[in-house]
Amino acid sequence: MKRYSIFSLARNAANYHKDWGPVWRSPEPKAEYDAVIVGAGGHGLATAYYLAKNHNMTNIAVLEKGWLGGGNTGRNTTIIRSNYLQDESMAIYELARSLYENLSQELNYNVMFSPRGVLMLCQTEHELRAFKRTSHANRLAGTEARMIDRAEVKRLCPIINDRDDCRYPILGAYYQPRGGTARHDAIAWGYARGADAMGVDIIQNCEVVGIDQNAGRITGVRTSRGEIKTTKLAVVVAGSTTQLMDMAGVRMPIESVSLQALVSEPIKPVIDVVVMANTVHGYMSQSDKGELVIGGGADPYNNFSQRGSFPAVEHTVTALVETFPIISRLRMLRQWGGTVDMTGDRSPIISMTDIGGLFVNCGWGTGGFKAIPGSGWAFADTIANDRPHPIAAPFSLNRYMIGHSIDESVAAAVAH
Repeated sequence: MKRYSIFSLARNAANYHKDWGPVWRSPEPKAEYDAVIVGAGGHGLATAYYLAKNHNMTNIAVLEKGWLGGGNTGRNTTIIRSNYLQDESMAIYELARSLYENLSQELNYNVMFSPRGVLMLCQTEHELRAFKRTSHANRLAGTEARMIDRAEVKRLCPIINDRDDCRYPILGAYYQPRGGTARHDAIAWGYARGADAMGVDIIQNCEVVGIDQNAGRITGVRTSRGEIKTTKLAVVVAGSTTQLMDMAGVRMPIESVSLQALVSEPIKPVIDVVVMANTVHGYMSQSDKGELVIGGGADPYNNFSQRGSFPAVEHTVTALVETFPIISRLRMLRQWGGTVDMTGDRSPIISMTDIGGLFVNCGWGTGGFKAIPGSGWAFADTIANDRPHPIAAPFSLNRYMIGHSIDESVAAAVAH
């Protein structure tokens, strides 16, 4: 791996980086791979990385119809936490959060993980009771999170409006001190560089147009750049899951909706925690550049849009202005949307299928970014060993047939 001294960095800064080499290769597709992963987002790249690192599978292709990290990985608000309600959820999200802690060292790439803490506000009595229930479940599972009162909320976030005459007054919050944020692009780039260094082919601008099978087993894929043979195919494409799985004749119990977000113009540091105001449908943190990163609830109708809309901005900002009066005069800098998969129980699907060699990882809703390392770890193990990893096993497709719902509709919060 090529390294640069401080002198070469200064020299290249002066010549517009024209001497910098690519961080990963742009190979042509080979005729055959041991495994093909469709989707070069965070989950797909993490899966490829852990397949190579943990299971010595390096004859792997990651196919991406667009550009690396151009889907939901680059279109989210980067919140990381593990304080979910159900034991199954806590296990995989805490695995992911713990892997985030040392991911920069693991990948030798600064992913800018910032364990600044996540506050989930309680603004109704119902919400207060719900989070107390979650806090007891987390305590039994050993997850570090606790209930705090309004005074501590104000101490952690001085710009918050804690007056009694608010439409939704602050009654307390559920606080995870080691939750936080990371740089979304850096997660994709770090995993891509790490996987590429171990021989994984990352092939961009390569759309899958067909899935081949014989006698109930995967035999290959047809792409915009030719046919590729493989006996293991992993679909990790977030909002496009239904279309890809339809090619294999598998109907998925998910729906796709858009989740919108926006950032403000940059200002001086005013908030050093993540605050989620779930009752009023808004959450906010501040980036290293000073922008306020703002998100809200998912669109109430099915769509595949990656654009923002004014009604969503109005709804989200109207709610947050009362909670954070300081933002009322800020201008919006940019806005975007990402297409997310939603399951009925708001929990993901990490599963083998009835078709031999076909695996699927989807349904993360709006909580996919926080799960990337844990998802990739467990999914890679499932693919390599042709059986569910213990952490992934509860999230199989057949849970809907046997009625084992992993209901996270409350602990998933406003859009997580």
